[in-house]
Amino acid sequence: MISARKTPILAVLMLGTASVATPGASQAPSAAQRCEAMAGTTLRPGMTITAATHVAAIPAQASAAPGAPATPALPAHCRLDGTLDPHRGADGKDYAIGFALALPDDWNGRFLLMGGGGLNGSIRPPTGPVAAGDTPALTRGFAVISHDSGHTSPTAFDSAFFSDQRAALDFAEASVRTVTIAGKALTERYYGRGIGHSYMTGCSTGGREGMLAMQRYPELFDGVVVGAPAMRTGHSNLGIEYAAVQLNQAAPRDAQGLPLVAQAFSPADRRTLIDGLLRQCDALDGRADGMIFNVAQCQFRPAALQCRAGKADGCLSGSQVGALERAFAGPKDAAGYPIYVPVPFDTGITYDGPGLAGYLPSGQPSPFGPANRSLSIDLDTRLRAVEADAWQRLTDTNVWTDLDTFLGHGGKTLFFHGVSDPWFSANDSWDWFQRTAATNAAAFAEASRYYMIPGMMHCGGGNAYDQFDLLGPLVDWVENGRAPERPLATRRAGPAGEVPLCPHPAYPHYTGGDPALATSYQCRTPAPAGERG
Repeated sequence: MISARKTPILAVLMLGTASVATPGASQAPSAAQRCEAMAGTTLRPGMTITAATHVAAIPAQASAAPGAPATPALPAHCRLDGTLDPHRGADGKDYAIGFALALPDDWNGRFLLMGGGGLNGSIRPPTGPVAAGDTPALTRGFAVISHDSGHTSPTAFDSAFFSDQRAALDFAEASVRTVTIAGKALTERYYGRGIGHSYMTGCSTGGREGMLAMQRYPELFDGVVVGAPAMRTGHSNLGIEYAAVQLNQAAPRDAQGLPLVAQAFSPADRRTLIDGLLRQCDALDGRADGMIFNVAQCQFRPAALQCRAGKADGCLSGSQVGALERAFAGPKDAAGYPIYVPVPFDTGITYDGPGLAGYLPSGQPSPFGPANRSLSIDLDTRLRAVEADAWQRLTDTNVWTDLDTFLGHGGKTLFFHGVSDPWFSANDSWDWFQRTAATNAAAFAEASRYYMIPGMMHCGGGNAYDQFDLLGPLVDWVENGRAPERPLATRRAGPAGEVPLCPHPAYPHYTGGDPALATSYQCRTPAPAGERG
């Protein structure tokens, strides 16, 4: 039963829903007054609103950093900060699911849950920026909620909370449902009317959470945008370690016999690799422009770059070629069964910073520690440990493919993944997408799209058209029945221009005219391998 801790608060909220004051009646409360009245509201045991602050409209601001995006304008809104279900953990620490809910003065009747990142542990500003171009969900009038998934951490990859069962379960799955239900109830209480449609957007961990919502809580959302999902991190981490070991074998050794990782591929070798990749794949999309849009037909052969005589600049050694072929093909167990999917060759594989480096190791530390200098790996032993990890199995979202309940109430989903993503192979989320299509047949095909973003790193960045709005097309699809046709993508950095996003395996093929205009491209689907000339 919904209740309020203080009856004056409920009275103020009820007054706030009135649009016209009767003669002689007191003036209806302002948005700021209605917001501040939410302080102390409780809709169920375990919920606490710790702050209720009305935020004035914030104008857009240009970034001081070259190439960085401008800060988008935000509307006037009520921000509620709170906690859900506090408890003392087995480790003696205090836990709760922290959240922030932004309620715009001019609400469009929609609700959006923001996905997290890394191992969560912090509350991001509740604006809904993922796959929203330069207009986040809050700016469009959505009520937006973000959360920390049940713990606070000093860094994005601090796993200390695993020691507490409830905190681990909240991160793995439960917080998505808990926060959404609480956020919807608060939104409806604040506005005094029901929510029209509910959405979720997220990338990386947020993408995994979006998959989780469709799989385990299919009634929560009408539409979900999933980006570069961290859907089976035990396997993807194993794939990264395996690749590092293979590439280390091409590196010179130090006095202790350990590989000098940074010297495995010199700057000249990296240029040779990218130049060779572009020679083989760039023009497959109708234009040689340094970007590989025709992802499906790029069958790069490192062996074509092997030196015919001794090693020299402009070609690769036999050990380098062999290391590349093994690393990008992905690991297999002793029986030959794939442990992880192949990683696509793309233009971002040699990127070395700032930020997250490309798939080809540069010798620099990663967010998880120093560069890997191992020369061997026991794949079967490591795989058994991953598959026996109960928390990992509950967290992973790569197995379940039955979405009949989500699809049955009209649910729609849009996936995107950077082809140069160094953490999670775009081929892995595409594999899940295909398996889900097989499980759900036409129902999934009619309610989903998958977009490969060439050159894009993890969730953004790189030599890529990495700025695009999928939220708007998703809303139009859910509410008006219009499926996305050609969402447009622009560049955050580099030459100006736009291209259409085409559902994979289709790609934007250049047909002539100004290459900076989307009208110069046509979405084409490559012919199956057996039908190619």
